[in-house]
Amino acid sequence: MDKREQEKYAEQILRLMQLIVFLVFVIIGVGIWLVGSYQHQNDPATLLQSTIEPDSNGLFTEAAREAYRLKLADSVKYWQAPEQVPDNLKSQINYGKELIIHTSHYFGPRGRIKPNATNGMDCQNCHLEAGTKTFGNNYASVYATYPKYRARSGSIENIYKRVNDCFERSLNGATLDTTSREMQAIKAYINWLGSNVKKGQKAKGAGLRVPKFLNRAADTLLGRKVYVAKCQSCHQADGQGKMDTEDVSFIYPPLWGSRSFNSGAGLYRLSNLAAFAHDNMPQGVSFKQTQLSDEDAWDVAAFINSKPRPTKDISKDWPKLHEKPFDHPFGPYKDGFSELQHKYGPFQPIKEKWMELKKTS
Repeated sequence: MDKREQEKYAEQILRLMQLIVFLVFVIIGVGIWLVGSYQHQNDPATLLQSTIEPDSNGLFTEAAREAYRLKLADSVKYWQAPEQVPDNLKSQINYGKELIIHTSHYFGPRGRIKPNATNGMDCQNCHLEAGTKTFGNNYASVYATYPKYRARSGSIENIYKRVNDCFERSLNGATLDTTSREMQAIKAYINWLGSNVKKGQKAKGAGLRVPKFLNRAADTLLGRKVYVAKCQSCHQADGQGKMDTEDVSFIYPPLWGSRSFNSGAGLYRLSNLAAFAHDNMPQGVSFKQTQLSDEDAWDVAAFINSKPRPTKDISKDWPKLHEKPFDHPFGPYKDGFSELQHKYGPFQPIKEKWMELKKTS
């Protein structure tokens, strides 16, 4: 082989090596993209907030998606209440917990401290397991995030205001004196529960987890069927709940009627009630093992909130209309959608408009 042929051969070898190197980089790049895409599709924050339906790429069957959500639920470290109560605050904190669990014994129609100051429900009826249950409307992040601006009042609120809002709305009663032994005990209990959450942060599993929006309005007739099948045995056919033998406290709280939460309560917003029902009802279920589908949750919430209940003057709520939430059931609105759609949906168009207004206001 002469020199010219050697140079030509060497040039071909060099080009081949360059091609191989190029292909290797392409393969690595594609591999990184595929891994990133897979991780995105399987991100816990994404999947845990989603429904069990296959996503747009068809990556999961319904059964596989549900199994994966359960696996992720077991792998994520959710907030848990502290175990140790400080000795110097033990009495006060324990009293606060007692008030959350047995509110009616102190402020209900037969209350020891202030009779008829509430409707007879307990704080624990809405804040499950004394405010400690994962996605059970717990108190995990209250201490970490208050004081904070709340759009409902259009002002900075402290924990006292937040507690009294519940007394006036969810318990359809009267406010507590913020200097009272009882309010100070409730605050101490809530602060202790959230003492293991960094200031300004929201704990994993705090509050409620809203189900996927429906592409239709929530259906009260379908909701009635869900209620009969899943709720009626505890909350009764008339929705009035069941009292204990002493007629002091509800074993199962009323879901509508004169002794239920009023029209200004957070659960009168459909997204909150659907979220609460989906992850916590019937009694005994958890967000890891639910019995209601997303559709069931929205429909039964619509059925419950279609029923009569006490009203509250909320004319001063949401002073900035562009901050009024997508499912607030009372006008006026700035987005052009009807009061009926704001109450029952479909909500996606409203929320998209709401986000648009929020950016421009």
